[in-house]
Amino acid sequence: MSATAGQAADGVRSLADRFGIEPGMVVMEMGYDEDVDHDLRDALTDRCGELVDEDTDEVVDAVLVWYRDGDGDLFELLVDALGPLADNGVVWLLTPKAGRQGHVEPSEVAESAQTAGLQQTSTVNAGRDWSGARLVPRRGSKSKK
Repeated sequence: MSATAGQAADGVRSLADRFGIEPGMVVMEMGYDEDVDHDLRDALTDRCGELVDEDTDEVVDAVLVWYRDGDGDLFELLVDALGPLADNGVVWLLTPKAGRQGHVEPSEVAESAQTAGLQQTSTVNAGRDWSGARLVPRRGSKSKK
């Protein structure tokens, strides 16, 4: 199997590849704090350019949500993430791994996502301390813009 442009010569997928981020995509970031995984942020910005903040007026292809236990209501945050999301967009919910400060139980993620009209399609290792859940709008749950 040959490596694609976003893959290393040895065939290992880069972080940006795992997140499905392509050049030219608009990626919004929510929940940034000093504890985020800077290697992941660097990989994503190297691929798509600067991340836009939640005050953007642009339609976005992906939303990167950093969320820790105690950061507020996860359901409300996910609903806010859906606002600027393109019809075929994706929300990446990043939470601290089990055993790390701020860990969020998978059941809370599942319940909040479902209530917000999202379904989880996969999870990724998003760094040493973070896991990523790929969330997409359920068919018919996102209104057309």
